[in-house]
Amino acid sequence: MAIKAGQINIHEPIGALKPTLIFPAGMPRSLDYLEKCRREGQPVIGSSSLPYDVCKPLYPAWAYLPYITDSTFRDALTKTIREHGLGMIYSPNPVVWNYLQRALKDIDSEVTLVNGSPVESELGDYRAALQHANKALNFPLSIASSHPLKAPVSELEIAILFKHGNVISGMCDDEKIAALCEIARHSPEGDLVEIGSWWGKSAFILAKLAQYYAIGNLLCVDPWKSEHLVQHDKGGLVDGGISQYDCEEALKVFIMNLLPYSRGDINYLRMPSTAAAATYKSGETVHSAAFGTTHYTGEIAILHIDGNHSEDAVRADMESWCERVKAGGWIIVDDYLWPYGDGPRHIADEYLEANHCRLSSAFVMGTALFMQISLEQSDAV
Repeated sequence: MAIKAGQINIHEPIGALKPTLIFPAGMPRSLDYLEKCRREGQPVIGSSSLPYDVCKPLYPAWAYLPYITDSTFRDALTKTIREHGLGMIYSPNPVVWNYLQRALKDIDSEVTLVNGSPVESELGDYRAALQHANKALNFPLSIASSHPLKAPVSELEIAILFKHGNVISGMCDDEKIAALCEIARHSPEGDLVEIGSWWGKSAFILAKLAQYYAIGNLLCVDPWKSEHLVQHDKGGLVDGGISQYDCEEALKVFIMNLLPYSRGDINYLRMPSTAAAATYKSGETVHSAAFGTTHYTGEIAILHIDGNHSEDAVRADMESWCERVKAGGWIIVDDYLWPYGDGPRHIADEYLEANHCRLSSAFVMGTALFMQISLEQSDAV
């Protein structure tokens, strides 16, 4: 049977790419979905009920639709479906989505909504964060710590860590966040130092925990220079992707992620780890244009090592900073389990062997190694 112009061919192969209508097209999630479709090569058509929508130029094609309260909306939608041969509709507006879910059943077409309920989508991350917080509070890690245990903060405060932390791109997974929550309760007062911050995900977690438990100020150390990204990983899979990153942009992203949470208790040094260690030892203040002036004690309560993962770099980080960790303080070696090389594990194992008499606790959570310096230290062996 011949298909007339304006009709949908219901026998078209499943694999054919039919356009997706994005309506309303100007909402933030609509624009995010537009970018997703562009990346995946999915044809799209934007649509709005505004006489002129400022987002119209962003779309390769456009279709005007009246408001869903208009008596002509259903006929206009049917006409748009047929004229453009639509396959799906994406709508992040909960009222529009609910209407379309009902209306599409009455329209003689195979067009469906590509997304689930916007309400469920909007609340999903919050609900997941609350579940993680509930688990962290009700099933805490059992740590053989030498430091007195602090009372936990509320479920909502822990949920903030998971919700806002997971908005920031990075490799700090939920298991590691849960472990950080617990060691913060077993931490003395002092500085928090992070070697390798990049976009700032784990830095955010450390900063909020430091505020929750009144631990101290956070210092982030990262050169944000491309030459320091070379890891010499096995097979070159990590080093092969270095060209994708813009270090100047990464620093801006770091500041954008951390500055809203700073209370004068966060700052950074843009320099290699060994140079930053010398700067840290020589003074008690750090100044930057973004964060102002931050004061430090010179004694580290939590040291998070997540810089360059080559053996030489990890060894230099630990030799430069571990001696500043105070009794009861923590040393975290990230990517102790790393599929692209053994640098962090080899150096951390050397430290464990040489300093086991000085440690009151050591465990692996996720891919990170956590070690606590005993309150009653003995000399390194």
